[in-house]
Amino acid sequence: HLSAEERIRIDELRNREGLGVCQIALRIGRDKSTVSRELRRGLWFASNENDSYRPYRPKRLKTGAWTARPFYSAMTAQRKAETRARRSRKPLRMSYSPLLAWVMDALRKGWTPERIEGRLKVQFPADARMRISHECLYQWIYATPQKALDLRQYLPRGKRHRTRAKGRRSKGPGIPMRVPIAQRPKRVDSRHEFGHFESDTVIGTAPSKRCIDTQVERKSRRLFARFIPDKSALATARAEYDIYSRIPAPARIDRTWDNGTESSCHLLVDEALGMLTYFADPYSSYQRGTNENRNGRIRRYLPKRTSFDDLSDEDLQAIVQEINDTPLKVLNWETPNEVWYRELDKVMSKTSHPKTSVALTN
Repeated sequence: HLSAEERIRIDELRNREGLGVCQIALRIGRDKSTVSRELRRGLWFASNENDSYRPYRPKRLKTGAWTARPFYSAMTAQRKAETRARRSRKPLRMSYSPLLAWVMDALRKGWTPERIEGRLKVQFPADARMRISHECLYQWIYATPQKALDLRQYLPRGKRHRTRAKGRRSKGPGIPMRVPIAQRPKRVDSRHEFGHFESDTVIGTAPSKRCIDTQVERKSRRLFARFIPDKSALATARAEYDIYSRIPAPARIDRTWDNGTESSCHLLVDEALGMLTYFADPYSSYQRGTNENRNGRIRRYLPKRTSFDDLSDEDLQAIVQEINDTPLKVLNWETPNEVWYRELDKVMSKTSHPKTSVALTN
């Protein structure tokens, strides 16, 4: 905020020396936007018929009428600033003690901000003070005064910083023959069609370079995973080929990758197996939400900073099997394995029909 001395200086530079906004900003060491807003807020209208009347007129208005065009007045600007400072403001939501206690208890239970917002409306329908939106709650959690409490540890994904909703620009070298997700058929979004996958890599802790290549079918949510020696593109392509070559061709139509460099050799798998590859928008992991969810389940068994060097392929497949045998609400409490094999039988029975077989071949 500008001080009274700075406002007097702006008055002098503007009215006496006739300087512009940029020149005034340089003189007082402020941003030009700050000066521009101050000049708009501190206007004084010369008139002897209203409360802004003054018993004298500045030099620039001596030859004009009292109703001449407005000019900046430091006294008027300071008075307006003090009035705005005394004006009552909307109270902070989290300053209400019952709401704060209820929210803290819910966060410790592992409730998400969206769940907290919805439950408050149900439990306190008549108390308007027991309200907070999930966005406001996120901002409060990540605000500076709450850093000492480390409330982000109670969030499902307690990231150190909040990520942008619409992503950022992509960095690094481009991926050859990259087809964006915008060109993927819209029918894939509904998950009604079987055979569409999402791909990603789960990284182990340093100094080991061993990683896990994960592939998830979108409709059944079935997870496939393989250990790879490093995050290189060739190692990832070999793991992908090993996974998809064991799946019948009608059940592997396409897959959606992120923009990591490990997917640079996707064309090798595409040409060998006749699949298509699409790429999500940069920094938009929500476009591959199924794979991110399955990776999160793997992290329950293998948390971050866990070395993969001491694990065998049998250990990994045991984890994958347990994940695929866990019922999911989104599948009406069926398991991914049950849905996978049922859909696979449907696809294979269609391909055995002569007419369907010809159509698929074309």
